[in-house]
Amino acid sequence: MFGVSFEHSTRVLVRRLSAQPHFSAECLFFHHSSSQQSYMEISQKFYQAMKACSSLSSIPLAQKLHAQLISTGLDSSIFLQNHLLHMYSACSLLDDASRVFYTIHNPNVFTWNTMINGLLDSGRIRDAEKLFDEMPVRDSVSWTTMMSGYFRNGRIEDSLIVFASMFRCCKYVSDPFSFTCAMKACASLGFINLARQLHGLVEKFDFGSNMPIQSSAIDMYIKCDEVISAEKIFLRIPEPSLFCLNSMIYGYSKLYGIGKAFDMFTQMPERDSVSWNTMISIFSQHNFGIESLGLFVEMWKQGFKPNSITYASILRACTSLYDLGWGTHLHARIVRAEPNLDVLVGGGLIDMYTKCGHLRFARKVFNSLKEHNAVSWTSLISGVAQFGLEEEALVLFNQMRESLVALDEFTLATVLGACSAQKHVLVGEQLHGYLIKAGMDSSVPVGNALVAMYAKCENSHEANRVFELMPIKDVISWTSMITAYSQVGNVEKAQEYFDKTPERNIITWNSMLTTYVQNGYWEEGLKLYNLMQREGVDPDWVTYATTISACADLAVYKLGIQIVALAEKLGFGSNASVANSVVTMYSKCGRMEEAQNVFDSIDEKNLISWNALMSGYAQNGQGRKVIEIFEDMLSMDCNPDHISYTSVLSGCSHSGLVTEGKHYFSSMNKDFGICPASEHYSCMVDLLGRAGLLEEAKNLIDGLPFKPNVAIWGAFLSACRIHCNSKLVEFAARNLLELEVEDSGGYVLLANIYSDSGNSEGFAGVRNLMRNKGIQKNPGCSWVEVDNRVHVFTVDDTNHPQTNDIYIMLEDINRKIEGRGHPHGPTNSNCSEFLIPKTLED
Repeated sequence: MFGVSFEHSTRVLVRRLSAQPHFSAECLFFHHSSSQQSYMEISQKFYQAMKACSSLSSIPLAQKLHAQLISTGLDSSIFLQNHLLHMYSACSLLDDASRVFYTIHNPNVFTWNTMINGLLDSGRIRDAEKLFDEMPVRDSVSWTTMMSGYFRNGRIEDSLIVFASMFRCCKYVSDPFSFTCAMKACASLGFINLARQLHGLVEKFDFGSNMPIQSSAIDMYIKCDEVISAEKIFLRIPEPSLFCLNSMIYGYSKLYGIGKAFDMFTQMPERDSVSWNTMISIFSQHNFGIESLGLFVEMWKQGFKPNSITYASILRACTSLYDLGWGTHLHARIVRAEPNLDVLVGGGLIDMYTKCGHLRFARKVFNSLKEHNAVSWTSLISGVAQFGLEEEALVLFNQMRESLVALDEFTLATVLGACSAQKHVLVGEQLHGYLIKAGMDSSVPVGNALVAMYAKCENSHEANRVFELMPIKDVISWTSMITAYSQVGNVEKAQEYFDKTPERNIITWNSMLTTYVQNGYWEEGLKLYNLMQREGVDPDWVTYATTISACADLAVYKLGIQIVALAEKLGFGSNASVANSVVTMYSKCGRMEEAQNVFDSIDEKNLISWNALMSGYAQNGQGRKVIEIFEDMLSMDCNPDHISYTSVLSGCSHSGLVTEGKHYFSSMNKDFGICPASEHYSCMVDLLGRAGLLEEAKNLIDGLPFKPNVAIWGAFLSACRIHCNSKLVEFAARNLLELEVEDSGGYVLLANIYSDSGNSEGFAGVRNLMRNKGIQKNPGCSWVEVDNRVHVFTVDDTNHPQTNDIYIMLEDINRKIEGRGHPHGPTNSNCSEFLIPKTLED
């Protein structure tokens, strides 16, 4: 009976395993009946059957084999009991395995190790720890089983604690595998000091020539960012394994760059899928998207089948290139090759579609996944937030929490990014409280996200508090604080954090540079750029776009073209943002022909490019040219924004194009749904006022959907002054003074009107009002560039070394203007407003 039923079970197993590669069916067939077989032969057949069942993880077959074992009376064999434990563990039948374990009368160390390993594989760490503590005798496998089990369950530090305990208990380690486990744990934690100690122990116990140990040591040093030590071990190996070669490809990319890594890849005597995946991933991570795609094609040609890791790297390359065509081609290829998307590839597809602007496709991919992990949820939440749909992103976050997917630090950092708008700051504060309760606020990515969130909400005080409480700070933390103070205009505090930053990268430098330029400290920005060059910091396109903007605001043409030439030399000239800054610089320096040439050279013009050119023509009084550019933009299917219309209306105003200005003002809302803002109304008031249509301008002001601001009343007052309409001047002046603003422009304009009309009482009254309110007129300032030096001129400053010569020249000019004789000093009351120079070294 036994022979028939057991033969039947083995035939079932053969059919199930026949599809497995390299499997020999002979191990499961009885060539003789059971009555003719010895105990050893029957035990061997049971062992082979249990081993085959373990590879299938077949619960029904496992239970049938156990029943047959009992029926033969061999269930008391410790050899077969141990393999029965292993089979049940492989089938995730831990309760059955436990029952078998506790029925064994004399378990040996293999029995204990097998049961502990099964518990650890199922995540039952406490039960495994209890058994480990109860073991009467331990061998090296017992220790390494606990170490590797802790590692698999994410308890990396506990794995190293077990290794240390083993040393205290055993004094001598005979199994090199324990060292490989410890090195793997050390690599995950990045503990370089511990890595050196482990390497020293390896040499002490004479395991240094062991190939698995050498491979683990190389991997450990690379992951601890000590690639030079890894290279020393590697160069001592006469015939390095493929694992060592693959590890060193990655290590060389970190130590020497992509070129050295690719050289090693091309010189490898043989390659496997890991070799190709490593090199493709390196290209992708360093934004060499085209090279990554080319290597993928070559991998395919040489007969290597891509896996999930390959596809994830290639999708990241498509994302960096914003190449939707390649991305959709890969998606189709993946669907043909893999019927079911795994979460790794699914996350890559979601990220690719969202960053290429196709949120609908990203949602489809997400919904098609059979399971969702933290990566797929985070990719979708991040994509939705990037589209400005913060509320939807928060809804998705709540759905993620309800799905019981564990929240990691990257998910939380992404959600905090979605809370950066003022309207969601309360949600961000609630999430901050949750993070403190969960003990996750000490995470560096989470801490950085909190700092960034409060910074974007212009709460620099809270951002600083979070920063100070962070136990570990990286370069992103310091850079975020610079940005936080920049956004509230506190340049001095931003400078303080920049000076304290222990390690700066290019983003840190760019943040400080942007702080200076955006807050009007253009000269300091140029000095910082010079400091970057002296310290050997390699600039990027952001550096040049920002520095050229500073040159534009200062209108320093010669310095500007030098920086532009350097940007082009380093390959940044074709970058759209850099080119846009160059267009603006040429425009503000009055070089519209050069600005037009740069604009024409931009391959992919964006809205900023068009706005920069239109603004330049508007500032230079070429209104019709602005309209021409605007119409060209529309013909290229590029929709305008509020800045575009500001340039158009300003150009019309400076060129007296009333009819055209009215047309474009009305088309804003009608054609593109753009509601006119205060700057558009200010341009229209200026346009109508310059044309003498004062009543029409007044009617426009009276019909405003909001309270007129200083710019609008100032434009109207200036127009009334030009056309000498005293009645409307008084009307405009009264409304301007009622605004209670601290800007001196309107008060100075009104004072000048009184002065021009000879109304000394009115002039004195405005001056007294300014004095009582503490409003001071900003000193007039101008500058000129001579021989690569910028000379700044301000009122009442006599620090320039050529002050006397300049005064003589001013007196000579006055003499010629007023028809007087030799200069005797300025007598005109307005001469006090002449600009006196102050030197600024370039």
